Amino acid sequence: MPQELIHSEYSEIMQKSYIDYAMSVIVQRALPDVRDGLKPVQRRTLYDMYELGIRYNGPYRKSARIVGDTMGKYHPHGDSSIYDALVVMAQDFKKELPLVDGHGNFGSIEGDGAAAMRYTEARLAKVTQETFLADLDKDVVDFVPNFDETEKEPSVLPVRIPNILINGAEGIAVGMATSIPTHNPGEVIDLVIAYMKNPDMSTKQAMKYVKGPDFPTGGIVTNKDDLEEIYSTGQGKIKLRGRVETEPGKAGHTKVVITEIPYTMIGSGIGKFLADTAALQENHLTSDISDISNQSSKEGIRIVIDLKKGADVENFINLLYKKTKLEDTFGVNMLCVCDGRPETLGIVPIIRHHVEFQYELARRKYTTLLNKEREKKEVQEGLIKACDCIDLIIEILRGSKDRAMAEACLVEGKTDGIKFKTKNSEKAAKTLLFTKRQADAILDMRLYRLIGLEIQALRADYDQTMANIAVYTDILENRDSMTKVIIDDLKKLKKEYSVPRKTTIDNVEEAVIVEKPIEETDQVVLIDRFGYARGIDMPTYERNKEAADSESRRVIFCKNTDKLIIFTDTGKADTLKVLDLPLGKFRDKGEPVDNVSNFDGSKERALFVGAVSEILGKEMYFVTKRGMIKKVAGDEFESSRKTIAATKFKDDDELVAVGILEPGSEITICTEKKHKSKIKACDFPLMHKNSVGNIGIKLKKGDSVIEA
Repeated sequence: MPQELIHSEYSEIMQKSYIDYAMSVIVQRALPDVRDGLKPVQRRTLYDMYELGIRYNGPYRKSARIVGDTMGKYHPHGDSSIYDALVVMAQDFKKELPLVDGHGNFGSIEGDGAAAMRYTEARLAKVTQETFLADLDKDVVDFVPNFDETEKEPSVLPVRIPNILINGAEGIAVGMATSIPTHNPGEVIDLVIAYMKNPDMSTKQAMKYVKGPDFPTGGIVTNKDDLEEIYSTGQGKIKLRGRVETEPGKAGHTKVVITEIPYTMIGSGIGKFLADTAALQENHLTSDISDISNQSSKEGIRIVIDLKKGADVENFINLLYKKTKLEDTFGVNMLCVCDGRPETLGIVPIIRHHVEFQYELARRKYTTLLNKEREKKEVQEGLIKACDCIDLIIEILRGSKDRAMAEACLVEGKTDGIKFKTKNSEKAAKTLLFTKRQADAILDMRLYRLIGLEIQALRADYDQTMANIAVYTDILENRDSMTKVIIDDLKKLKKEYSVPRKTTIDNVEEAVIVEKPIEETDQVVLIDRFGYARGIDMPTYERNKEAADSESRRVIFCKNTDKLIIFTDTGKADTLKVLDLPLGKFRDKGEPVDNVSNFDGSKERALFVGAVSEILGKEMYFVTKRGMIKKVAGDEFESSRKTIAATKFKDDDELVAVGILEPGSEITICTEKKHKSKIKACDFPLMHKNSVGNIGIKLKKGDSVIEA
């Protein structure tokens, strides 16, 4: 067999392969469809539960059973993605209308994960069964082969409400991501009804019905005026705040209580909020907190912060908004799969696509129902006609040798081989001419159907069938009739599934913090031999002076508003605020210097520790291991940065000594091989901190400076 070599540019093959992969992830994995608001894994999981018969009014089934069946039949991409999707669809703090009724541990709003799938159970929620899956048997959507073409799955579910808006969506694809907020079901249904009556609706008109997002966690949207632009373009940032209340505490104290959190705080955000709030006190941004407790339960969120007596409550709440995630932004990007391609849509285009989908569902549904009613009408007409000549039909049946002979007589009027009592009967039999479907129904008819009441019921059923045909025909031929049917259905769904709005929409001014001026006081910083630092006031130091001087590696006199500076052997200068150190009693344990600065005691050695105010206006000397020396003005080390370079080195050099020069000072340099050199400070020039310096002592081979 001849072989053909195909020459192609490698970059072109890579580009095409990557684009194919990206589109596969975008369309088949990460983004929801605008019609049903579901990603493929969600759609397949719900359909599999429907196929397994796990109904809302039936028993729960193990999640592992659902996950395994879904993976084996429809979604061969691993069990974790399927179970994660199942868990999210069951969490009422993430979905406005949970689509799965979970039984067991399905996680919590505080970030606790769900139990393993072998322990939890699930079934379809009522809204899912009645609104997402109800009409699948009426040929309303196309079914496509699954991954190995052994099963059929729906390409989209016949969802009757805009699920993409109600439950929102989050997903990360290749080069794009979607983030759609949740909305109130009643408001969204009202918008759909209004749009069907006015298809030329603007975004501003649409927002008369949908005020803004409605998150399951409640909270407050603070930028109401920005929402019209966000819903028009499908992109923007929604500013969210938690709901804060105040309660009186004991002895005139006040409690700040958070009862609702921003949607973005779901999960580990609550734990981080508690840590960030405690850090406000530790970092001296406030001194008003006396206690923090998380009293949240199944009944709802309740985080209580006890404030000290006389605290400025309003300023403290503003501090929470500015310094913690109690105020956050939700990035909106309403990206979804539309007509097989990703597209960012505003709220009106989303509703337009949904309404077009509803008309398509209604057309296919009532076409199927009409065809069934016509088939039923045909059978009923045949049975009624048969009842009118039942004696002749009985004579045909008794005279026929087999079913085929009797059927041929009823359908085609063939009487060959059939024994009739009279010639008139044979003549009448040739004129019957039933349809094939009618003949089968007659041959399958039971004798009890000949009872008078049964015949009356048959005629009543026929009248009902004719009425149904008239209704279905009118719906299919008259757009207004179809619109009315869809709207009536939506009104019933609103009555059944509407819930009160949880999120408040408003324009709120930005939080402003009024910082209290810090009263400047004298302070003493003690650093022990383990690197723990703490502050004490001057009276405490004077009472414990002897113990403080003997037990501390360094005693630094400074102001509480001052900074400390640490010069290391690596040539760095690390600074930290005195306020960052704990201030307390003499025997209190301090804070490791490593925790409040960039100094790392495990990798570097501190050569000088002092207050920045101590070195300002003075000169400092630097001596290195290779004998270099320089004099630098202390003012050069005043900086807002936590770490700066204190000196410049040649290769394989390090600092040996750093100190403050007094007028008339001499510097003595000692080497490892017992050589010494004395230099008057006035003999070498003042240099910049980023210079290498001058030679302070000439070293012989193998010698180095150890002290200065």
